[in-house]
Amino acid sequence: MDYITIQEAAEKWGLKDRRVQVMCQEEKIPGAKRFGRVWAIPADAERPADGRVKSGKYIKKKDGVDND
Repeated sequence: MDYITIQEAAEKWGLKDRRVQVMCQEEKIPGAKRFGRVWAIPADAERPADGRVKSGKYIKKKDGVDND
């Protein structure tokens, strides 16, 4: 299996290096492995969904209550 670095994945997916690193730490990239201080990401890995709230507001549940 071929692996790529954080920097290569960031360039491939159009993200910052730090964001890819956080995704690895949060186990959002299947097959990503850590070797000491270096992450190895499978070359065929798909870009995971970005779970951050982009509107700056909290997402409301269906019952209309904030997720504070």
